[in-house]
Amino acid sequence: MQTRHFDLVIIGTGSGNSIIGPDHDDLDIAIIEKGVFGGTCLNVGCIPTKMFVYPADVVGAATHAQRLGITHAEAEVDWPAIRDRVFGRIDQIPPAGERYRQSLPNVTVYKGEAKFVGERTIDTGTGEVITADQVVVAAGGRPIMPSIPGLEHADPSRGVHTNDTVMRMDELPKRMIIIGAGFIAAEFAHVFATFGVELEWLQRSDIALRDEDETVSEVFTEYAVKNNGLRLNTTVVGAEYSNGVWTLATESPEGSRTYQAETVLIAIGREPNTDLIDARAGGIAMHPDGRIIVDEYQRTNVPGVWALGDISSDWQLKHVANLEARTIAHNLTHPDDLIASDHRFVPHAVFGYPQIASVGKTEQQLVAEGADYLVKIQKYGDVAYGWAMEDQLGFCKVLADRATGHILGAHILGYQASTVIQPLIQAASFGQTAHEVARGQYWIHPALAEVVENALLGLEPPA
Repeated sequence: MQTRHFDLVIIGTGSGNSIIGPDHDDLDIAIIEKGVFGGTCLNVGCIPTKMFVYPADVVGAATHAQRLGITHAEAEVDWPAIRDRVFGRIDQIPPAGERYRQSLPNVTVYKGEAKFVGERTIDTGTGEVITADQVVVAAGGRPIMPSIPGLEHADPSRGVHTNDTVMRMDELPKRMIIIGAGFIAAEFAHVFATFGVELEWLQRSDIALRDEDETVSEVFTEYAVKNNGLRLNTTVVGAEYSNGVWTLATESPEGSRTYQAETVLIAIGREPNTDLIDARAGGIAMHPDGRIIVDEYQRTNVPGVWALGDISSDWQLKHVANLEARTIAHNLTHPDDLIASDHRFVPHAVFGYPQIASVGKTEQQLVAEGADYLVKIQKYGDVAYGWAMEDQLGFCKVLADRATGHILGAHILGYQASTVIQPLIQAASFGQTAHEVARGQYWIHPALAEVVENALLGLEPPA
């Protein structure tokens, strides 16, 4: 087996691919990718899912319009047209990205499954072992599968899917069972329920989106139970497939029951790919859940080895992986001037219905810490734009330090929450107080952003 040495090896072509820039033109670089260029976000995650969510939002808005005195004909969903629009655009990007990297004189692309065989020594899966002065591990994660016979792995031919496969189905099923109630499940429940699929949505605990602020998760759960077929405290214990139909056996406090559907979507979480790349053989230390341990500079315990994104981060978020990639890009060429990744105020959004966005601490975290804080919940329907929308569900919740007025957390449930929350992300990140943000600028009237203004004004200013 041949051996070759590089200055830098990057494993994974999601955010890892964005590391290479003009500062690295003098480095001999290898990139290893076992699958499609671009990583999870581009191919099976953030981007395609939102391209399905948006038409679902349009259908949902048409349904809501009846409360405003507008009646539309029932929507006709052309699944192949929606699917082909999404992937007709996305599928052009990975080959172009790969060709570009291959065209660079200082970059070698390996299409194989990377595995560590020693410190900074990697079997590329192509018949060549390579070594490097520096290695960046950006190999991402994958869906967790249940240990239930028949459901242990995705099997699209028999209707068993994860987010990796469900968006490429040939046609919409009549019925679907979704297992899990995290952000992936919530987004797909919105899409498929809105598109007319009969859903049974099974969650083993007593709440959906359990990592959100308790007010958000409670309101979302109540809505999902009432509208999207969510069944709580329900554990799948068995599965059988016959004549194109899955029958899942479940246990709940009410007893045993079976559910049937042509399609099953597994969305119980994701796990890091450290086992697939055999990180342990590279001497890399890991958390008990398999994530690589890194410091604030994205360094692992092995000199010259860095990690970023889902394989190491606390947050499975593209914007976090991108920031960590920028950190590493700088640190690779500035060893005497390292910068740290800023994870103080990491925001996220769930693009289901209702949409959710969050930044900072939840109220339950502040209670557990014994923090002295102020809280204000402002309903969408109590500001002019929310009133115009006839909104009865949305709200903005802000948590601030009682003594200083600094924003500790913000949580929004409702229309365009992922956009409405941005002033609060900025305020927290730049250390602005609630009162400064509320009174230090104009707020357009009657824009929806007034829900943020009024929430901030509802907090008592510091003494």
